[in-house]
Amino acid sequence: MLVAAYQHRVPVTIHLAIGTDIPHMHPAANGAALGDATHHDFRLFCALVRQMHPGGVYLNWGSAVLLPEIFLKAISVVRNFGVPLRPITTANFDFIQHYRPMQNVVKRPTVPAPGSSGPESRGYAITGHHELLLPLVAAALAAGWPKKRRPGKR
Repeated sequence: MLVAAYQHRVPVTIHLAIGTDIPHMHPAANGAALGDATHHDFRLFCALVRQMHPGGVYLNWGSAVLLPEIFLKAISVVRNFGVPLRPITTANFDFIQHYRPMQNVVKRPTVPAPGSSGPESRGYAITGHHELLLPLVAAALAAGWPKKRRPGKR
């Protein structure tokens, strides 16, 4: 996946919670280098979130803790620089809907920043197994979904 992203010039960020993975325990693990790299990726992620204004989409696939927190902090960074991030669409895909992604992906980021106006943002919670949801969403997008509605048509 990383090679494909590189070949297609798609940015990839990796967000470590140092101490949570087995490689962090290895004597050769360099905490300073790991921390610097993940901080660099957080800044890159903030820049990517900034590009969501206007009309961007964020999809959270199965991360119940770390990525929802990182996304909400990136939303805060971007809004603190005066970008309203409206409208945006967010979705949490998981087989169980947990508190943190519901709050930090679906609800909080789609609430307008104080004093902002503009088109409404939307957040969705989509419940199901990844092995079913991911191919269905990919097929729908490949087929051109969602279709633009013509005025007056339902």
